[in-house]
Amino acid sequence: TGLLRALKENGLDPVAFKCGPDYIDPMFHRTVLGIPGGNLDSFFQTEDEMRGIISSCSSGYAVIEGVMGIYDGAAVSSGGRGSCYDVARITNTPIILVMDVRGMGMTMLSVIRGILSDDTDRLIRGIILNRISDGYYERIEPEISRELERISLSRRTGSNMSSDVRLIGHIPKSDGLSLESRHLGLKMPGEIESIDSQIDRAADIIRQGCDMDAIMDIMKGSSTLFSTSAGTFTDNGPLDKLTLAVARDEAFCFYYEENLRLIRSLGISISEFSPLHDARLPEGADGILIGGGYPELYAEELEENTSMPESIRSAIKQGMPSLAECGGFMYLMEGIADADSTVHRMAGVLPGTSSNTGRLGRFGYITVTSDSPGSILAGLEVRGHEFHYFDSDNNGTDAVAAKPDEGRTWECMHTGPDHLWGFPHLYYPSCPELIKRLRYKMTEYREQRRDASNVKQCTEDVNGSII
Repeated sequence: TGLLRALKENGLDPVAFKCGPDYIDPMFHRTVLGIPGGNLDSFFQTEDEMRGIISSCSSGYAVIEGVMGIYDGAAVSSGGRGSCYDVARITNTPIILVMDVRGMGMTMLSVIRGILSDDTDRLIRGIILNRISDGYYERIEPEISRELERISLSRRTGSNMSSDVRLIGHIPKSDGLSLESRHLGLKMPGEIESIDSQIDRAADIIRQGCDMDAIMDIMKGSSTLFSTSAGTFTDNGPLDKLTLAVARDEAFCFYYEENLRLIRSLGISISEFSPLHDARLPEGADGILIGGGYPELYAEELEENTSMPESIRSAIKQGMPSLAECGGFMYLMEGIADADSTVHRMAGVLPGTSSNTGRLGRFGYITVTSDSPGSILAGLEVRGHEFHYFDSDNNGTDAVAAKPDEGRTWECMHTGPDHLWGFPHLYYPSCPELIKRLRYKMTEYREQRRDASNVKQCTEDVNGSII
C-alpha cells in the first residue's frame, strides 16, 4: 500500500492485484487507489485468463502483491503452481524481491544467492531489504551490490542487461507501520482509524529508503503485453436484466472481483444489501449471494436485526435461488456461538450451529463436485479455497471437496436445483456454467413471481367487477 501511494504521488495511475485467494489485501489496495483490486491465481485461472486479466489494466501499470515465500505453491508436490513466481512467469512480470532480513548478517548474501539460483526465468530484477537499520544497511550495501553485479554478469546473454538484478534499497523496522491481525488475517482497513496516516508514512519511508526511479524503470521496462480478449466473458445474458442481491457490510465482505465481474457479464445486475443494517432484501431481487466475512464478530447485531433473517427465509422458501459461502453459510444456519459459548440466533434456513474450533479447518485449495440428483452443481467441477476457524455440526453431504495433488476428499455443502451453501469459497470463472445455471434459475423465479402477480391482479380485477 505504501508503494501504491508513492507511485500515485509520482504521477502514475496503477491498478493492483494480489497473488492467491486473498480478500483482505485487495481491500487495502482499494483504500489507496479508490478502485477494486483483483486476484491472480494460477490454480483458479488458466494462463490465458491470467494474461487477459492483467492486460485489461486501463492505465498500463500494475502492482502485483506476492504471497508467502516467492516459490511457495499450492502444495509441496505442485512444482510451484499457485506461487507468486508462477504468476510472474505466466504474466511475464518482473519481480522486486522484498526480503525480511531482521537479525541477519552476511547470511542474507547466502539467502540471496539461493533464491536467485532458482530464478530460472530471470524475472527477479530488484531486491529490497526489509526491517534492517539504516546504519547496517550502509555497511552491507557495498557487499550485496558487488555480489549482485557478479550474479548479473553471469545471467547476461551478450550485452543484454534485461536480466540484471540490483539492490533497490531498504526499509527500516518501524513500530508505526504495525497492523493488527485476527484469526483470518489483518483487520480490515475500515476498522483501522489511522490507516491513511500509516499508508502515508509507509510511502515516505519507501521514498527515503528505496530508489523510486529504479522501481519505475523496472515497471516501464516490462514487456507484459497480451491480447486483452483472453480471460474476458462475452455472454451478455438476457436483455431483461436480472438482479442478484449481494450481502456487503462489515460482516460480509469477502468477494473475488472476478466473481462479480463474471456475474455482471452474464446480464445480472448486483444490488448490495446489509444483513447488519437493512430490514429486508432489495426490492425486485431475483437471487441472493451471501459471501464470507466475519459474522462471528457481529453475531449479536445480526441476531438483533430480526427482520432481515425473516426476509431471507421467506425468499428462499418461495424459491429464490441462493449462494452462500463460509460466513454466509454460517449466517443461514440456526446460530453462531460466540467466545463465551453463547449461541446467537441467525437466519435459521438450515438446522445447526457453528462455533470456533481454535484451529484452521480443511485449509487450502480444493475442487468441488456433486453427483447429487438435481443439484445446481451436478456434473460440474468448480475450484475453491477454504480458510476458516469456525466449523458447524451440519456442513452438508451433497458435494465432494478434493485436495489437489493429495487425493484427500470429504463430503461438504448443501445443494439443490436452486441453491449451493457451504464453507468453500468458490472461484466462479473456473466454472462459468455454475453461474449460467444460477441465471436460469433466477429467470425461472422471476417468471413464477410475475405469473403469481398476474394471477393476483386478475383476481383483484374480477373481484372488483363483481362488486
